[in-house]
Amino acid sequence: MKLTILGCYSATPRTFTNPTSQVLEINNHIFLIDCGEGTQVELRRNKIKFSRIKHVFVSHLHGDHFFGLIGLVSTFRLLGRDTPLHIHGPKGLKEVVTLQLKLSNSWTDYPLHFHELTNTESEVIFEDEKVVVKTIPLQHRVYCNGFLFQEKPGDRKLLMGKVQNYNIDIAYYRAIKKGKDVVLDNGTVVPNQELTDDPKPVKSYAYCSDTRYDEKKVPLIEGVTVLYHESTFLESHKHLCKKTGHSSAAEAATIAKKAKVETLLLGHYSTRYENIELFREEAKTIFSNVEITDDGKVFDF
Repeated sequence: MKLTILGCYSATPRTFTNPTSQVLEINNHIFLIDCGEGTQVELRRNKIKFSRIKHVFVSHLHGDHFFGLIGLVSTFRLLGRDTPLHIHGPKGLKEVVTLQLKLSNSWTDYPLHFHELTNTESEVIFEDEKVVVKTIPLQHRVYCNGFLFQEKPGDRKLLMGKVQNYNIDIAYYRAIKKGKDVVLDNGTVVPNQELTDDPKPVKSYAYCSDTRYDEKKVPLIEGVTVLYHESTFLESHKHLCKKTGHSSAAEAATIAKKAKVETLLLGHYSTRYENIELFREEAKTIFSNVEITDDGKVFDF
């Protein structure tokens, strides 16, 4: 599981920082999460192939999280894209994007599928044989979702020495890797546990975009490998959190501790602060395993 931070600052772009956008690579998928201004430039800078992005997940309709989307959609068209693009986001996102395409007479030549979200309860919004994606309802000033990306367990690992000792035909290998026992020609049943080892542990990533402190999401993200939680403010400006619909670094750390996550990533910093290390310092007084995101930073888990 690999996470590339394209932008992680709040509100407005600057010459040296970008608003929110990131790319998650998980089990051969490349998912684009939020799409602030400058996203396509940062995709190029980080050498991420546009053609491999098949799904975009937009948390909410504040500009610093989706104003880069129309540019990316248009660039895909100019590059001759023909594979479908799926966009998951709040109701209204389709209207915004298609109006821009209509008025500029720039309809895409590739299929553009919108999956608009309105549910205030967690729901599955994407699933295949390798990955499942669920929403994480968040408390912001507008309708907003985070996203939980979970690997599905892989096949069990064949213990070839054991398999060969029983002279098991290769035709049964796939069923064994799926957890099936084997019945030998003489009727003996060989338990699967004797022939296989456990698959690699699954990984999970919870992305909690703009949100007030809210413990309702704790059961949804409990035990995840990595939690990204916005931390717009330091404690010195905690009085702004409730009014603006944001969290402090300490509040993000409290959520991480209650949810028993493995690693906490902080981001969405207010640009009033000159040193983002202060966010890590505050969070570590509550939760030990804290990392700070920054534009261009890559995390391998």
